[in-house]
Amino acid sequence: MWALIFERVWFIRTEHKEDVREAVAYWQKRGDITSWNAQMMRQRLISEVSLRLSENMSFIKTLISLLPLLGLLGTVTGMVQVFEAMTYSGGNARSMAAGVSAATIPTMSGMVATLSGVLANTFLSSRVATEESLMEDRLSMEQ
Repeated sequence: MWALIFERVWFIRTEHKEDVREAVAYWQKRGDITSWNAQMMRQRLISEVSLRLSENMSFIKTLISLLPLLGLLGTVTGMVQVFEAMTYSGGNARSMAAGVSAATIPTMSGMVATLSGVLANTFLSSRVATEESLMEDRLSMEQ
């Protein structure tokens, strides 16, 4: 997840600027910017830049949704260890402690990863929306 998030941040800071420059240069090179064809060309340019800008965002959101479930899977595994310890040693608290620890750590890890991913996704989503809005402003239809 973090590799995808860092890739998006890197893309916005580097390659996206070049995409915007190319689209703006193409738009400014056009003589006609008020006709219906020009409006469609403007929409196409905005869509192409927005599409590249939004790459992997859905995958990041999916990973964020899956992380708590993976934490719960670790919890279930730890609880199986607790029940196994109870089977062999009865109610001995020391033998169950390792299983409780194994149940707690994955849950906390899943939650920490999810919360940090939600924060990063919120930042990226707002940045993508801002960049899309700026792109629309740069391709002015006024002469």
